[in-house]
Amino acid sequence: MTSESTLHALPRRRGRPPRIEPGYGTSREALIRAGVAALSEKGYSATGLEEVLRSAGVPKGSFYHYFPSKDAFGAELIDTYAAYFARKLDRWLLDEGAAPLQRLRNFVADARAGMARFEFRRGCVVGNLGQEMSALPEAFRERLHGVLLDWQARTERCLAEARAAGAIAPEADCAALAAVFWIGWEGAVLRAKLERSAAPLDLFTDHFLASLAR
Repeated sequence: MTSESTLHALPRRRGRPPRIEPGYGTSREALIRAGVAALSEKGYSATGLEEVLRSAGVPKGSFYHYFPSKDAFGAELIDTYAAYFARKLDRWLLDEGAAPLQRLRNFVADARAGMARFEFRRGCVVGNLGQEMSALPEAFRERLHGVLLDWQARTERCLAEARAAGAIAPEADCAALAAVFWIGWEGAVLRAKLERSAAPLDLFTDHFLASLAR
């Protein structure tokens, strides 16, 4: 492929300038962004490579320069989404300006607003892929499970702070509660996509937080 420095040295051509996707950087970044968006809406099996290429404005030859296969691309998308979501969780759950349980509410409110922004067509990449695991490469299973365990650990720490602050019972099992939260939350996200409504998110969150009341 032509290097960036060579491209800068070429004389300007007449005619329509090349299309630049808003918010996209390099071709690799464009592919990853387009891929994550597709997986959040349609899942892995229903997402075709040609669709991702068109959305990113990237030729097929460039795809295989960056990724040897669709499965390698899928693994990269899982890792990228996991890192993005971990940052999102930390932004809310480590916010010392709010009480621990309020941090959890703030995370939920942000996620709810995000789904509403896309009219509940997009959900959780990890949840979407988990539902079609029987049709996915087996190597994805450990990756997806590891992501969920990481999210649970971050949530457990927040709940442990709530317990230390006396907001939940001193005997509360924060590890188990964190697991319950993510099991229920992923189901609520799926139902919200199905109904195109925030009602399942609100119902789950209200009942989960009510169950923590002392």
